[in-house]
Amino acid sequence: MNTLSPNGFIATTIDNKTATITFSHPASNSFPSNLLKDLTAELNLLSDNNSISVIVLKSEGNSAFCAGASFDELLSIDNFEDGKLFFSGFANVINAMRTCKKIIIGRVQGKAVGGGVGLASACDYVFAAENASVKLSELAIGIGPFVIEPAVSRKIGKTGMSQLTLAAHDWKSAKWAFENGLYSEIFSSIEDLDSSLTIFTSKLSSYNPEALQEMKQVFWENTEHWNTLLYDRASISGQLVLSDFTKNALNQFKK
Repeated sequence: MNTLSPNGFIATTIDNKTATITFSHPASNSFPSNLLKDLTAELNLLSDNNSISVIVLKSEGNSAFCAGASFDELLSIDNFEDGKLFFSGFANVINAMRTCKKIIIGRVQGKAVGGGVGLASACDYVFAAENASVKLSELAIGIGPFVIEPAVSRKIGKTGMSQLTLAAHDWKSAKWAFENGLYSEIFSSIEDLDSSLTIFTSKLSSYNPEALQEMKQVFWENTEHWNTLLYDRASISGQLVLSDFTKNALNQFKK
């Protein structure tokens, strides 16, 4: 599937029982709502595709992995319902990754901010480059990483989550992300990353698909309540994004 739009695209290729989803947006691979919707739909579609066992999630290019939410769309929100709907887009993606029957491998080639950290956290295994720093900047713009928090905390714990969240202006290194469990492996070059990723997915796709599906369910035990939790969190963000503090901060970030 290849979904094109003026606000970026989602493209999927399938090879050797592995589906590779590539997302792209000209603003550092950020996510407007239409792209979140397309990614959710693609994950749900691939979940039921019996010809694949593994999904690789990656972004286009060799710079930023994902800059999180679209600032332009955040600035355009002027009522609670639109705000909740927008942040529910991230809830939809994370829940689709959580309930997907396939193992999802993340390829994080560059920096990840906000929702980008959430995407990496919702992957089952992550290959990252040494320059793939992470930051949760939401508090700096008057909101908070409420929707993605369960996914991030599941990987790095509440202590790591508090360190990322409260240091909203600071980057944490890829080494920090690796040591805290967000990244599974880190590499000094994109070439080494991609070579290891290919070997890993090839081995993984040769395993019993039923065993992989059962293990996926084990990995995500006790998260069924996210079907409600993440949308409750979207309501919090949807309200906060309307504040004058947030509008002013977003305008400052854009300058």
